Amino acid sequence: MHFPKDTPNEADLSKIAITHPVDADVTVGYFDSDIITIDNVKLLTDPTTARLQMNVVAFCNQGKMQASMNGQPIVLRANQLLICPSQVSFTDFMFSPDFAFKAIFISNSMLQTLLHDKINLWTTMLYVKKTNVLTLDAEGIRLLNLYYEMQRLIKETTWVRACKTEVAQSILRAALLCLCELFEEQLPNHHVMPMVRNASTATFQKFLNLLHSTTMKHRPVEWYANQLCISSKYLSAICKDNSGRTANQWIQEHVLEDIRYYLKSTDLSIKQICDQLGFPNPSFFGKFVRQHFGMTPIQLRREGL
Repeated sequence: MHFPKDTPNEADLSKIAITHPVDADVTVGYFDSDIITIDNVKLLTDPTTARLQMNVVAFCNQGKMQASMNGQPIVLRANQLLICPSQVSFTDFMFSPDFAFKAIFISNSMLQTLLHDKINLWTTMLYVKKTNVLTLDAEGIRLLNLYYEMQRLIKETTWVRACKTEVAQSILRAALLCLCELFEEQLPNHHVMPMVRNASTATFQKFLNLLHSTTMKHRPVEWYANQLCISSKYLSAICKDNSGRTANQWIQEHVLEDIRYYLKSTDLSIKQICDQLGFPNPSFFGKFVRQHFGMTPIQLRREGL
């Protein structure tokens, strides 16, 4: 990638996503350890795979992108937002020649800090409802452009020094709150389970964060409950209350996403993937894959599902 002076280098930006080398013109705006604002990206070569390491809100300036997101087809067109949590995998990219986008990348800890009681709305939309693409009207596009302009000014203004990070975070919080308004419009009767942030919703969010941050996800519910210092029965209950799904269902979904990613997007051997994901042996791993995908790990890798 090509970066202007005084911006993060390619090694720094590797925390955004794990991807095969790709050639692109990138204009980086504001950046710190938790927030990276990219003002424009024009791809010169197509990536083959990508796995997000941060939460992202990406806006398509022009053109069109098609891809598979965790194995499901997704299309992003001009004037649309793509909102994704961390650890989402993308494959099978197809871009129009004029495709270009801008994006905001946010760490998990910063997202929780900025959203506060709205984090449950984010969770409902992205994890439960799986709503990842929103279309902006003229007002929304204007607000987004103003956000990028404000972040650029904060970066370039020399007399804003000591409070630069706090100002950047405040501007981003305002943008995220506007995004939450869009989220609420997508929900029937503005229904979120539950709207009030309490101990139950906070623990549910911690469980999801633990799932995302743990490489070896194939573990019993008891392991996750112990990490959160609660009982497995209580963990399953709060998952059911906040999402309508059990803790085991959440764990299984993430394990299946990891299996698909490692088989399709890496050169790791079946044994290495088995060890990476916490399966006791390749035989058990193969049985698990056949049960959920209807084929062996080798067949799944060849089919590229």
